[in-house]
Amino acid sequence: KMSKRLRRRIFGASDCAKVLVLGSGLCARPIVHYLAGKGFDVLVGSRTLEKIDALVGGVEDNATPVQLDISTPEGEALLDKLAACCDAIVSLLPYIHHPTAAKAAMKHRRHFLTASYTTDAMRELDEEAKAKGLVIINECGVDPGTDHMSAMRIIDSVRKRGGVVKSFTSYCGGLPAPDCNDNPLGYKLSWAPRGVLLASRNNATFLEEGKEVTIPGEVLFDNYRKISVPGGGDFEGYPNRDSMSYIKVYGMDKTETIIRGTLRNTGWCGQIKKLVDLGFLGIEVDKALPGKTYREMVATLSKAKAEDDVPAAVAKCLGLDAGDKLLGTMEWLGLFSEEKIPEGTFTPLDALCAQMLQKMQYAPGQRDMLVMLHTFLVEFPDGSKEKHTSTLLDYGVKDGDTSMSRTVSLPLAIATRLVLEKKYTVAGLSIPTVPALYNPILDELEADYKIKFVDRMEKL
Repeated sequence: KMSKRLRRRIFGASDCAKVLVLGSGLCARPIVHYLAGKGFDVLVGSRTLEKIDALVGGVEDNATPVQLDISTPEGEALLDKLAACCDAIVSLLPYIHHPTAAKAAMKHRRHFLTASYTTDAMRELDEEAKAKGLVIINECGVDPGTDHMSAMRIIDSVRKRGGVVKSFTSYCGGLPAPDCNDNPLGYKLSWAPRGVLLASRNNATFLEEGKEVTIPGEVLFDNYRKISVPGGGDFEGYPNRDSMSYIKVYGMDKTETIIRGTLRNTGWCGQIKKLVDLGFLGIEVDKALPGKTYREMVATLSKAKAEDDVPAAVAKCLGLDAGDKLLGTMEWLGLFSEEKIPEGTFTPLDALCAQMLQKMQYAPGQRDMLVMLHTFLVEFPDGSKEKHTSTLLDYGVKDGDTSMSRTVSLPLAIATRLVLEKKYTVAGLSIPTVPALYNPILDELEADYKIKFVDRMEKL
């Protein structure tokens, strides 16, 4: 139900370009404020009106909340009406909803942009977008997004000088700022813990010294490496999904090493691996789980009884010393407590996530940090060699936007502006690996938001 005034504002003609932003999650605020601040007419569609109202605070003149649940038939019908009156659609929804939004955009000849990885469903729209002269941009956040941009800026520079990239490694992580790193896992939640934990179930494939290597998900966290980031300190880095596909994406057919990975603070990988071994990533439904205590659940996982010494049972089950750090972490998470597992929680994974949501949030005034490190080994025809690094250290704004939200949504916001201002007009599906996208986006991020990659080169 809408007032006549609201209906006119949403569906009426506008003197400026109109953008539909779908989603009101953790990363939405910076893009809404950026586009509204640039004078665009922004519609923000999401299920929860209260969240959108908070999101548009301060830019209400150019940003309008619209209650929209894309997962329902009514929501799809409203999406169709909104697409008809917009110039572009930006989706910050979970990736499973992107095809629905993108098809609405194609139907009404609107551009479509998202920060998510490209899927087959999105690739299927490439030819239609080309035929209709429409721009689709995917992978335009931070990882993926500015990782592509900063890497390609160096790769293209090397190529212009006749060089060949023989090795490329890229690691990225969203973490608590050092002064806010105050829990035993060294991690706080800037997105859903379920996704963070399930990422550890994925196999990883990469190229190293000419050999293709696959690490099964169940031993992924046994295969982390120490990664030293200039100005940022030491981290644990583990490989992330399929690095091999980026040989083609980056045009590096002569490379002998390519590894894309994730950064975490020291101690994360070993502890999460032990929780995995104990069964905490189990997704098998147990209807009897709600109402049990966490102590009872952990006792069952460690093949003990609740009245036993459950920490000792965990240590025995995993082959740990009595003073192992994991036991203290589990105590801190409340996994040995008499607290009841919440109603509607039917798997060990979701029971763990419930505790993480309680314990691992950022407190008021705390900041997050985004860390990224590219390392290139380059060879030239005359036999000379160079090592290039590109480092990003960005921090959230105290009592303001998080680094994660800024680095995910501002690149997407800038890309949206470039498309609406017809400064980027390449029809079809693109990711930001071309100078026409990466140069203006990286330049604006640095000049206006101090989100800056520091590039270094040394001769070998």
